[in-house]
Amino acid sequence: MDNKHWHDRWADDRIGFHQTEINPYLVPFWPVLEQTPGSRVFVPLSGKSLDMLWLADQGHQVFGIEISDIAVEAFFTENNLRYERETRGRFEVYRSAELELWCGDFFDLTPEHLAGVSAVFDRASLVAFPAELRGNYAGHLQRLLPREAAILLVTLEYPEHEMQGPPFPVRTAEVNRLFGDRYRVELLESLEILDQEPHFRKKGLSTLMERIYHLRAA
Repeated sequence: MDNKHWHDRWADDRIGFHQTEINPYLVPFWPVLEQTPGSRVFVPLSGKSLDMLWLADQGHQVFGIEISDIAVEAFFTENNLRYERETRGRFEVYRSAELELWCGDFFDLTPEHLAGVSAVFDRASLVAFPAELRGNYAGHLQRLLPREAAILLVTLEYPEHEMQGPPFPVRTAEVNRLFGDRYRVELLESLEILDQEPHFRKKGLSTLMERIYHLRAA
């Protein structure tokens, strides 16, 4: 999965991963991370997610990273947000009040860019990577984050032979393998959601589990 793949999907409007409402797990489980207003929150591979609006409404400083300028500009346009834009190194930075979206490659971020981040909301990032690249993402994320930053992570599980991702299935054992050296991994919820996602049934899935984890510094 290279950057061209995601540029092409946004250009062709093949964005079935985009949710048109706030993620249903964000509101009930975000308080587990105990973030106070003013906290800096990172949303990796953010797309044009409405979750960022909700986080900003809680008083947080939201920092998203997204490879597609189509997605970034759509976020501001579709939500009627005026923004300023500036070039910062390899990134184009779009800013509106408490929201900053950086257009560029996640792997070009450095720890200095994430200084002060105290929480992460990952709904669509880890599951966007195939198994052979997932470790690169998880490793870079952990190198970027301040030591005490917590993560609210949403993953999917399904029989791998039934569908070719993305999104890709990520099992609990892999979450522990990827993050267990640094974090205490707590499974908050596990739900069968195939009935709520009929397009996945049409793709051949017989089951689709969504799991929500709290990762906190060990």
